[in-house]
Amino acid sequence: MRWRDLLFAHWPVAAGPLHAALPAGLELDTWEGEAWVGVVPFRMERTAPRWVPPLPCSPSRFLELNVRTYVRHRGRAGVWFFSLDANSPLAVRLARWSFHLPYHHARMTMAATSDGAIDYRSERRHRGIGGGVFEARYRAGEVLRLQAPGTFGHWLTERYFLATATPRGELRVGEIHHAPWPLHAAEAEIGRCTVAEAFGIALPDLPPVLHFAPTLDVVAWLLQRA
Repeated sequence: MRWRDLLFAHWPVAAGPLHAALPAGLELDTWEGEAWVGVVPFRMERTAPRWVPPLPCSPSRFLELNVRTYVRHRGRAGVWFFSLDANSPLAVRLARWSFHLPYHHARMTMAATSDGAIDYRSERRHRGIGGGVFEARYRAGEVLRLQAPGTFGHWLTERYFLATATPRGELRVGEIHHAPWPLHAAEAEIGRCTVAEAFGIALPDLPPVLHFAPTLDVVAWLLQRA
């Protein structure tokens, strides 16, 4: 699959609500004692098994917005998703049924402006979960050097598994692989950002840490019992 025009927006948050959300077997990962939550809008493309070409009826292109935090499992650094909002009903149904990932229906738009910025809007509209709105205009800045291990940028982005839980609370872990993130500095005007509130997470009234990535190809494996 391919991720395009992706914004990382990160805020430091209180660790308590994050700890409470994690299933047994996962440890909240922190940077210098602080927990972080990321809000990540992008466009998804080429979502199909590696040996199968995208089919006309498959959800191979859609918009997605993640609310995520960072975890460790058996010493490895990974990602825990509170929500993966998407504007493809079929993608939402398949991901929830097949992988137990917390995908949610959302009404979403993404458009490039005449000056090279990206206007992005998402409104979660999934039954049984609180709503949430994200509105922003963002753009890429200067190209950054590859983030070396031990740096904050590397800690935020270079993670090679995702974790979720079944309805019974059983931990599942899936491997992912990609080249190092081609990160840029980023600028963003964020209007509304309430997408974390449904999970008891209050984002602070602080400027977020921002990064941009133009495109990245990613390979993911089926989730396994941890």
